[in-house]
Amino acid sequence: MEDMPRKLPLHVVREKSRHKKWKFYFRRFKGPRIRLPDDPRSDEFEAAYQDAMAGRKLTRAEVSNTPSTSLKWLIDRYKESGTWKGYSAATQKQQENFFLSVLERNSATAYRDIDKRSMRAAMEARSDRPALANNFLKAMKALFKWAVKNDHVEIDPTEGVERFRYKSDGFAAWTVEDFIKFGEKWPIGTKPRLAVELLLHSGLRRSDIVKAGRQHLKGNIFSMRTTKTGAVITAEFPDNLLDVIAQSETGELAFIVSELGTPFTKESFGNWFRDRCRDAKVEKSAHGVRKLSATLSAEGGAPAHELMAQYGWTNIKQAEVYTKGADRKALGIKGSRRIADQLKKSS
Repeated sequence: MEDMPRKLPLHVVREKSRHKKWKFYFRRFKGPRIRLPDDPRSDEFEAAYQDAMAGRKLTRAEVSNTPSTSLKWLIDRYKESGTWKGYSAATQKQQENFFLSVLERNSATAYRDIDKRSMRAAMEARSDRPALANNFLKAMKALFKWAVKNDHVEIDPTEGVERFRYKSDGFAAWTVEDFIKFGEKWPIGTKPRLAVELLLHSGLRRSDIVKAGRQHLKGNIFSMRTTKTGAVITAEFPDNLLDVIAQSETGELAFIVSELGTPFTKESFGNWFRDRCRDAKVEKSAHGVRKLSATLSAEGGAPAHELMAQYGWTNIKQAEVYTKGADRKALGIKGSRRIADQLKKSS
């Protein structure tokens, strides 16, 4: 092959077949030999080589159907990277859903052709759902940040593309009155009461409450690594919560189990708990209990760094949402008292 490159990529060797044709193989040290396409200058060769370097061998059909210039090829490489493997399962699932949606229409799109204008157009197409659009942008930013770092593109097309600003308080927070109302419907000994007590005292997310069990409890100290951020949270369970656990039906590895005695998934627990809320005439969700928990802790004087440790937050801004709210409430009460004191003095 006259135009064959003189220097082959790392770990690639060539051999001449009995038919006097060159064949190319990838072999890293004493690892397996992986056959590569016959033309070392082709996109198919580059795709197969990159897969071999990543430890994944595609079939010939897969290589030919996934050009190394396509967005699908870039996403596939990203999902084989150490960056991707370092994400939590929840983050991987969220990004995967956005990628599947994008690839339905843009699988063969050349990723180097994606620019800031096309990213803004993609955001505009989702403008009627600003929260979804912002999460879409977050996933694409992660993809192209990795692509720039690994020399697949020189310019990040998401750079400078702005998120949508919108007002939303998210899931409605529970109040103490909601908690009392729920308890009147579901007394101690019932699964819904166990669930709400655990949610309130631990402040766990749905993804963690379904996994929480006696293995995480030593004496009255509860500790577990959270799914979303990987942070370890530690909480002291009060005696009344320990009594609730003792009087409730639980599973072997999970405090809260379904009617079949099996652990819930995050989604099935959320649906089940929302139904039990409706039974109690509380039209709210499990995440709202977490908000009440954080609010009570902040109003009790917990500073931002304590809230971060208690709720597994890695961003202080999340904690400040509650500490600022608690501060404003305290300052408002203090200010109103000044007014009353001044009126008393003038009367």
